[in-house]
Amino acid sequence: MNPSAYRYLLLVLISLTACTSYGGAQPATESIPVRLLLPPELYVVPGHEINVYFDNIVLVPNINNYLFDVTCQRGRQDAQRWRYTPAAEEVGQFPLTVQVSDAAGNLIEEAGTTVHVVPPDAGAAQEVSILIVGDSLTANGYYATELYTLCQAEGNPQLKMLGTQKGRVEGAAHEGYGGWTWARFCTHWTEGDDDRARSPFLRLDGDQPVLDFQAYCDKPNDGKGPDFITVLLGCNDTFSATEETIEERIDAMFGYADTLLAEFHRVRADTQIGILLLVPPAAGQDAFGANYRCGQTRWQYRRNQHRVVERLLEKFGGREGEHIFLIPAHVNLDCVNSYPAREEPASARNPTPVLRQFNGVHPGVPGYYQIADTIYYWLKLRLSR
Repeated sequence: MNPSAYRYLLLVLISLTACTSYGGAQPATESIPVRLLLPPELYVVPGHEINVYFDNIVLVPNINNYLFDVTCQRGRQDAQRWRYTPAAEEVGQFPLTVQVSDAAGNLIEEAGTTVHVVPPDAGAAQEVSILIVGDSLTANGYYATELYTLCQAEGNPQLKMLGTQKGRVEGAAHEGYGGWTWARFCTHWTEGDDDRARSPFLRLDGDQPVLDFQAYCDKPNDGKGPDFITVLLGCNDTFSATEETIEERIDAMFGYADTLLAEFHRVRADTQIGILLLVPPAAGQDAFGANYRCGQTRWQYRRNQHRVVERLLEKFGGREGEHIFLIPAHVNLDCVNSYPAREEPASARNPTPVLRQFNGVHPGVPGYYQIADTIYYWLKLRLSR
């Protein structure tokens, strides 16, 4: 079976899983909200691709029960997404609208956004420092490294990446640690030599650890706060939440987020902080079964992730005047084809190979590159202004 056929089979299996795991496919009606989440702005650089994956912007167990209609003068609508790769002469901005209807064509929800095509030479040759903060999605270094690589092309800034954790090429760095939360960056301090033993943003004051971002910046950046900081956190803060506990988990997370962001801005008030909207998980339950057996379902985590994005938009949206921005990484990630998958026998009695996803929350390399793309577009937009 060729790779295209495998991908088709994976889509079929995901569709069947969605229908069977939650009591059968439910008819969409106007009384069932889909909680459409389209960020107020999207950005892209000429020669690069931007996507809006439909399953990432609505909260439904089976995307195949719904109809999507994109109104836009540019790009094209495919079965799973709207996609667009602008040419250099298309610099500017334009509106995009997404309508969601039920199978009978009844409109359920509609949302719009503005797409910005950023000048390809924005920030050319400008010296720019950036700090990338995150959990295991950051720790492997893939998207930090790809961001650094993207900026090596002509017409881009000279990127200085801060961080005690090294990326996958010389010059790429980050502060990403598997399993970490907003709280851990603010409070974690234990004895030991491992770099996970304590937050890089803490220091000892006598025998008490205190949050001190200035001390962090003293050595790698000559005492100056970075020009840009990006943060991708929230997965571990809310992973095990339920419908009954998700709001209090997010409230607690936001308390530590306020503390950490205020500390960043205490050191340098005009540092531009980009908070990544939490990316969705792999498209199918197989990935969660492979990682967590019966300990977590894809649908519960997807509900948690969607609620985190809703709350991030509510809390941090419209705060550009405070140098706080939202980076819409959740729309540009292919959760069907950019999460890792492998061949397995269909069952113990059927050796026919099928392709199954095996990682619930960590994309494959192409998915990390899509995250890097979104950060790169945001960085170029900010440099253009």
